[in-house]
Amino acid sequence: MVDANAFTRNADAMNDPRSPMNRRALLALGAAGVACLTATSASAADKRRSRLILLGTAGGPTPKPNRAAPATAITVGDATYIVDCGNGVARQLILAGLSLDSLRSLFITHHHSDHNADYGNLLMLAWSTTLARPVDAYGPPPLKRMTRQFLALNDYDIRTRMADEGRPALRKLIVPHEIRADGLVMQDANIRVTAALVPHPPVAPAFAYRFDCPDRSIVISGDTAPSTNLVALARGADILVHEVMHLPSLEAMAAGERNAKTLLAHLLASHTSTEQVGRIATEAGVKTLVLSHFVPGGYPQVAEQVWYDAVRPYFSGNLVVGRDLMEL
Repeated sequence: MVDANAFTRNADAMNDPRSPMNRRALLALGAAGVACLTATSASAADKRRSRLILLGTAGGPTPKPNRAAPATAITVGDATYIVDCGNGVARQLILAGLSLDSLRSLFITHHHSDHNADYGNLLMLAWSTTLARPVDAYGPPPLKRMTRQFLALNDYDIRTRMADEGRPALRKLIVPHEIRADGLVMQDANIRVTAALVPHPPVAPAFAYRFDCPDRSIVISGDTAPSTNLVALARGADILVHEVMHLPSLEAMAAGERNAKTLLAHLLASHTSTEQVGRIATEAGVKTLVLSHFVPGGYPQVAEQVWYDAVRPYFSGNLVVGRDLMEL
């Protein structure tokens, strides 16, 4: 039989603040409330936390056995922002565990093929999966004309998939914006992006980008010779991802090229040496310097320790030799 008096005694105990049963219940409720608030706070923090993923760290247009073509991902919450679209960027995104339909914006630093070869392909491959929202693309002219020509080149496949698979019109999902000067490029609920002109002759204009995220600031140099404009853009940044060139290895790399003399002249005029990179990061006062876009980036392969040792004398902060799919 059910003891009705037991129910009464338990109810009285719960109502009595001196009761151990009451105190235990209150403590349990309090702990549950704290846990709930902590979980909510952690979830909110995760949504505002940025991730920096080096998708491809090679320099130059030729495929490399040890590094993928230039591309970098910055994520905030479930949104992904891409800087440069070297060959194979879509596959690198998948290897990094990022979904193609998480793309929000693309940023092209300049129009060399190792930085823009898969600009259109990335967007079409994302559309071929589940992308159904517009993606904004930013970069120097002629980005709009390039977009139109890419859509025309792939018109047959696009129309076929629209009819056969019920996909939306791809042209409505690519929104190109051309930038020509320093300044604010875009701002949304996650990030603020600022561009700075950098020297990369003979290609002009060329840009570096600064991403001010909720938790930190990240600067991507693009391809550049030493630049005071870049120093100003990177002032006080948490992370500077900068291209780098190892001078002692250039002659060995160029030896196998028919245009060795012209190639060396271009590299020396339009890129940044290990010493210069270290001095730039020091002058800008950045906390972490990440080396990427390695020149040479393939043969001859330069050991990571060589890159580190060549930059360290000129920068005392946190120094990272980048690798494909590295997350910071």
